Amino acid sequence: MLRMFLTARDGGARLGEQPRLLAHSADPALPVLTVNPGRSFQTLEGFGGAFTEAAAVTWQHLDAAGREALLRDCFDPVNGHGYTLCRVHMNSCDFSLGNYAHVETAGDFALDSFNIDRDRQALLPFILAARRAAGRPLKLLVSPWSPPAWMKSNGRMNDGGHLLPECRAAWAQCYVKFIQAYEAEGVPVWGVSVQNEPAAHQRWDSCLYTAEEERDFVRDHLGPALHAAGLARVRIVVWDHNRDHLVDRASVIYGDPEAARYIWGAGFHWYGEGHFDQVQLVHDAWPDKQLLFTEGCQEGGPHHGSWDLGERYARSIINDLNRWTVGWIDWNLLLDATGGPNHVGNLCSAPILVDTVTGRQEHQSSYWYLGHFARFMRPGAQRVLAASSRQVLLTTACRNTDGSVAIVVMNRSEHSQRFTIKMGCETTTAELPPRSIATFVQESDA
Repeated sequence: MLRMFLTARDGGARLGEQPRLLAHSADPALPVLTVNPGRSFQTLEGFGGAFTEAAAVTWQHLDAAGREALLRDCFDPVNGHGYTLCRVHMNSCDFSLGNYAHVETAGDFALDSFNIDRDRQALLPFILAARRAAGRPLKLLVSPWSPPAWMKSNGRMNDGGHLLPECRAAWAQCYVKFIQAYEAEGVPVWGVSVQNEPAAHQRWDSCLYTAEEERDFVRDHLGPALHAAGLARVRIVVWDHNRDHLVDRASVIYGDPEAARYIWGAGFHWYGEGHFDQVQLVHDAWPDKQLLFTEGCQEGGPHHGSWDLGERYARSIINDLNRWTVGWIDWNLLLDATGGPNHVGNLCSAPILVDTVTGRQEHQSSYWYLGHFARFMRPGAQRVLAASSRQVLLTTACRNTDGSVAIVVMNRSEHSQRFTIKMGCETTTAELPPRSIATFVQESDA
């Protein structure tokens, strides 16, 4: 017997539970989804989104009931998505209200002026409230968009530039101080990435690293600094950019054994072409290193009501999980109705958009599609073998630590799709309406 939860473009179903499906003889004319829980692969870290200053100030605009409702929808493990894997920026990013750094005093190599006062205004209250709503620890990935302006070759936080060689040691110590400061506030840090999008010269907060520069910074500064501070448990994630150059970046960085020993794995984004093959190739070449999707959103405005958003999310998650990715982090958890605020006008969509005047929360298709994974594939789950005999039906599956099996199936076509789910000796017939996604759950016998 399978429980079925459905989200469909037509008819209004949003993670709605459907009548349970009973096992019966298979129809040989139907497409087949084969699921083999006895063949398992990577262990999942979780799903979630990013705490940005933009998301935090938007959340603060809500009244008390609205704030609690949003936290429940995202973090409550029973009544919401149960997010556990999230991201936060160190120093400002484009989804901040302006440029800022935790060490603003030029030439302060001793970091005497280091402080996180800016984060105490919105970011930390948001993160701490989310932790309370989750009722369990959150795994937090810290990512810088830019070092302080005085540490860079162009003297600005925006517009690219490189980290000055004489500032590398001090910049590495900024990670240490940031982690220590956050943990003093009751916010543990799970991991850090070296640099958000190190190959992108952006008009907003950005910093360029060649593969060799990133390798050397990890090997000579960041890795040793974390270890010397007793923070060897904090995972180091490299690349943190698009899939298209994942193999090239990994080849250079992992090719140095001294650098590689500090590195947990590689992070990647989805902007540009798909390149799911690069994710698989990196796993095949370096199976001891992990793969993590660290950012994705729909660019170019809020895209109110777009169904394509959700389908883009699910296509990415299914393909990434099937290629050994261990976690998937959305970009902004929420934004205002314009797709901001953003200090350079780089407006984007988010799974929840908020009218900051009325307080109305608009859940986008991406919110519902994300829930089909986050609600049913829990941290510690293992991906299991799952395959579809028709390309129109995308699928992935996992076995949770309680023994339950969750199977996600997406139908992107404009036609209903009827198919057989074959798991072990049991077969079940299911049908998905056009432009829909479903999670099928086989509960544990225990």
